[in-house]
Amino acid sequence: MSILDQLATSQKINSDVPNQELAKKLAASQDRAGIHELAENLWNKNPAIQSDCVKTLYEIGYLDPKLIAEYALDFLKLLNSRNNRLVWGGMIALSTVASEAAEILYPHVPTIQKVLDGGSVITKDAGMLTLSKIAARSLEYNRIIFPYLLDHLRLCRPKDVPANAERLLLAINAENKAAFIAALEARLDNATPSQVARLRRAIKKAEKQP
Repeated sequence: MSILDQLATSQKINSDVPNQELAKKLAASQDRAGIHELAENLWNKNPAIQSDCVKTLYEIGYLDPKLIAEYALDFLKLLNSRNNRLVWGGMIALSTVASEAAEILYPHVPTIQKVLDGGSVITKDAGMLTLSKIAARSLEYNRIIFPYLLDHLRLCRPKDVPANAERLLLAINAENKAAFIAALEARLDNATPSQVARLRRAIKKAEKQP
């Protein structure tokens, strides 16, 4: 059975389980040829095949990001798609490889920010994680990206603050932790008890940064 034949769409299965199982198999076997076939079919004429391919690729990324890091620019191209499923799928894929492909992705940070700003909730969440991972790779990257991330944290919906704070922890260092802590403390008043607990945990983790 070919790689495409194993996708959910090809099997006429209305579930992501076949794609997840395929991802596990390809990651376990380090099947780079199979992974390359998935990447090539991100541009398949069938939108359902495209969707299944990006799903399978980011599932591989969760398991072993190095296996799909070389396709970072392909995932970036998906952000320009008119198909929202491919946009947020591409952003999730980017979030899995951002640490490994930070140098490749850094010049495209403005594009990622633009898509994040106008994107769906899933796109925003994955975009924040992507940018946090890129920012964590170097002080130079951090100084450019972190102010944007901090502004997003200050302005996002109250219910999104804890999760965004936890994503930003990846990019916290001695230089920016005071601003991060101040931003979280400013949002405590509008938080629910459970949100407050998460924010205080994030603050404590930030305080421990050397």
